[in-house]
Amino acid sequence: MRQVEDAIKIVLDNIKVLGTERIPIQDSFGRVLGEDVNSSIYLPPWDNSAMDGYAVKWDDIKEAAKERSANLKITGDIRAGSMPDKPVGKGEAIRIMTGAPVPDGADTVVRVEDTKYEGDVVSIFRSGKKGENIRKRGENVKEGDMVLKKGTLIGSGQLGSLAMIGKPVVTVFRRPVVNVMSTGDELADFDEKLTENKIPNSNSYAVASQVIEAGGVPHVVGIARDTKESTREKIGQGLVGDMLIVSGGVSVGKYDFVKDILKEYGIDMKFWTVGIRPGHPIAFGIVGERPVFGLPGNPVSTMVTFEVFARPALMKMGGHTSYFRPTVDAVVEEEFHDRPGRTHYVRAIARYKDGKYLVRSTGTQGSGVLMSMAYANSFMVLPPDKEKVLVGEIVKVQLIGRPIEHD
Repeated sequence: MRQVEDAIKIVLDNIKVLGTERIPIQDSFGRVLGEDVNSSIYLPPWDNSAMDGYAVKWDDIKEAAKERSANLKITGDIRAGSMPDKPVGKGEAIRIMTGAPVPDGADTVVRVEDTKYEGDVVSIFRSGKKGENIRKRGENVKEGDMVLKKGTLIGSGQLGSLAMIGKPVVTVFRRPVVNVMSTGDELADFDEKLTENKIPNSNSYAVASQVIEAGGVPHVVGIARDTKESTREKIGQGLVGDMLIVSGGVSVGKYDFVKDILKEYGIDMKFWTVGIRPGHPIAFGIVGERPVFGLPGNPVSTMVTFEVFARPALMKMGGHTSYFRPTVDAVVEEEFHDRPGRTHYVRAIARYKDGKYLVRSTGTQGSGVLMSMAYANSFMVLPPDKEKVLVGEIVKVQLIGRPIEHD
């Protein structure tokens, strides 16, 4: 039985990054940049004003004060979007708007709050520093500068930077297409009638949402019934994307056919069981170059093992350079008893108070209690030798995406 860290390494060692595609930047939010992006322009393209005010020569105002103003003749106006048509001469000022180019001859901009004008004369009551309120050419980025590196996750700031340098189309890594299927005669999908021997198929839809959150494109293949023929058919349908995820049918029961059918398809099985709770029977292998995960059938086990093993794989396939959730140290708020022997991912609620994280379990931790995942914003990750966690003890907590309460 492999330990969790070893199994994660095996997964990542066998995952290949997908190719790239070109898309408009308005569609690139949340994607991973597939190229280095350099600027072909200077930004700003010229010295410009950081304030509404007056472009002046600093020597003309260096003695200015509240009780002794410097009085200059206003010789023009420059709006943002227009270019200066004259320089600033000695004893002169040009009214300038934020973002407008600084005219020749001016070396300082005085903000309008430090002035008063009457007719064509402006009185300046503060000298400030030479060069004040001027944004220099190339202050943001220069021609040839690296703007964003390959592997960068595109958020709002990154997308804005691409637009800023005039790049309407960008190369990104392709999103993995993931086929998701469940197994079991006991499952009913939305188009089937629930009877006393049926339960809703929650796994496929929970996993599909996890795929989306990890940057993939899920396709729900459906339910394989507890026959070799049905399992073979659904697995065949699932082996056409970039990854196949099967929930259920990977244990050692009489009707657990997934392992045998995957062998028929030539799977190179990398591991079959891992020392994790919940989710001990988890399989991972490769068919051709396509990774296949066999996740346990219990709903919580399915979601936890996806989070621990399949999510990092999807992140790598999609070009991410960081694959794992943030982990913090947290103070335990309640005593928790555990069974040693496996790394336990305890569904938990973390919060932040007085400069530290606090954590408690969501309650009952059974692998069929899906509400423990609905309430959780974190996992307490307890090592295999841990039998008891005491109040006040420090534990490792993996944050899994939901907001953290701040007191």
